[in-house]
Amino acid sequence: MWQYRILQTGFFHADGGAMFGAIPKRAWSRKYPADDDNCCILAMNCLLIWKDEKVVLLDTGAGTKDLGKLSYYKFYDTQNIANLVRQQGFEVGQVTDVILSHLHFDHCGGCTSNDEAGNLKITFPNACHWVGKSQWENYLHAHRLEQSSYRKEDVLPLSEAGLLQTVETTAALAGDLVLYLYQGHTAGQLVSAFKAEEGWCLFAGDVIPTKAHLSDEWISAYDTQPLQSLEEKIRLKQQAGECKARMFFYHDNYYSSIKY
Repeated sequence: MWQYRILQTGFFHADGGAMFGAIPKRAWSRKYPADDDNCCILAMNCLLIWKDEKVVLLDTGAGTKDLGKLSYYKFYDTQNIANLVRQQGFEVGQVTDVILSHLHFDHCGGCTSNDEAGNLKITFPNACHWVGKSQWENYLHAHRLEQSSYRKEDVLPLSEAGLLQTVETTAALAGDLVLYLYQGHTAGQLVSAFKAEEGWCLFAGDVIPTKAHLSDEWISAYDTQPLQSLEEKIRLKQQAGECKARMFFYHDNYYSSIKY
């Protein structure tokens, strides 16, 4: 069985209208509060899981480098994910795998960091970094709607170092750690499923970013294919229900997970 810890890597502000799309504020604000500027506080809840010789990270947060370029989002309390891993008793060299739900900056920025001299370095140099193949292609050839969500310095060094592995179909790592492909928010998202002592767990990424987004029609305006998002959300909830899984919400500042 896998053991796990939630690694809270920081917070940022996102426009509530963008987060909940066509849903009126009087409806979504009952489930997810906003400030006077209509901004919702979003978390970046990564997971560290381990079993036997495997030490695996699910997403790495926005990281701590160059956040001034993203000042619109008002990041705060951002944490160095390497330090959070050390606090759980592991060294960065022990991390065997990093599974990236997708390559938007708030999910993969921690894959690289700046050293004391300001040079870019890979945070987990011995880890295989997994990403959906269509997401990788999207990253390399981003359309105008997503260009601002991708940063070359977050992921290209992994590819150049031979540490990036793409996933084309459902893939099993270590037997009871399974990667599923989902669409909608962006192409080729990875949803990770692993079996802990309490049963199956699902790391939903941005397929279902917060508990409030469990409602079928509550689709974020950030989603590039909203109709697909609706179908994929239903599919993920069905998957969770069938195995009575615990679902983890990457962006929820109030509910990190629920048990189905």
